[in-house]
Amino acid sequence: MTVRQSVICQKLCDGSVSSDGRFMIEVSIRAEDEFIKLGQALKKAGLVDSGVDAKMVIQDGLVTVNGEVEVQRGKKLHGGELVSYNGETVKIVR
Repeated sequence: MTVRQSVICQKLCDGSVSSDGRFMIEVSIRAEDEFIKLGQALKKAGLVDSGVDAKMVIQDGLVTVNGEVEVQRGKKLHGGELVSYNGETVKIVR
């Protein structure tokens, strides 16, 4: 297991598995919030190191939300969305 995989495994909430049999990272929206922005979700999941990194990968069209390329860093995610980047999938949960 690589260091990156180890970090991702530590972030798993309940061991969700994606359709291809891989573990899926879950990012929870804080109870007091209605949504989380896409860039924040990527950072919280540990897929990027900073907001600048999130901005770049999103603007470069490397991130998908529910299978569609998303280029808005401020895209509001309300729960239930699947965000994919760099071979990893993140499930947004309330």
